[in-house]
Amino acid sequence: MESAQPSALTSYIEASTKLTSDRPHESHHHALATQVLHNLQYQHDWHELRIHTRSFGAGRPLTKPLVSGLPPHRIYIHPDEQVEMLKQKIQESDVPLEREWVLPTHLREKWSLRKFAEVFDGVGEVPPTPGQEGGEEQLSTRGVGGIGSRRGGKRLLLATVGDDSTVVYYVIHDGIVKPRQN
Repeated sequence: MESAQPSALTSYIEASTKLTSDRPHESHHHALATQVLHNLQYQHDWHELRIHTRSFGAGRPLTKPLVSGLPPHRIYIHPDEQVEMLKQKIQESDVPLEREWVLPTHLREKWSLRKFAEVFDGVGEVPPTPGQEGGEEQLSTRGVGGIGSRRGGKRLLLATVGDDSTVVYYVIHDGIVKPRQN
């Protein structure tokens, strides 16, 4: 009787965790980041995906590997920006896309405000673009009346992976964000 062959995803994760031996994180954290990257790329059509292990600019190790990428549509629109878009009759599809940070986690991990603060302390407001050199972040300044520029401070998507490999995403902000008005 033959043993079962590993799935394509398992093979992909195993290959990616062997690529670099100088990572500052445990292999299961990197495997989780790879699994989330794979989910974003093949299930949600994200582009320009990257795994980050060091803070941009300072070069210090991050508390956990993070993924960054470009989603197929805007993930979050700040309430003030939403009002301006309505007033100026601007469609969401006309506003430039924004690169997003993604924090891969497992459902069984315990998180505290302190742990989230450590993650936010290690990242910039906007992830660096692929190939971007130096320590400066690039904020989108396109758009009319500030539409298309980053608002609301740092944010990331919390990617929570369950035991059955289901991934659920939540938007998390560093600090308090003005609520939407109905």
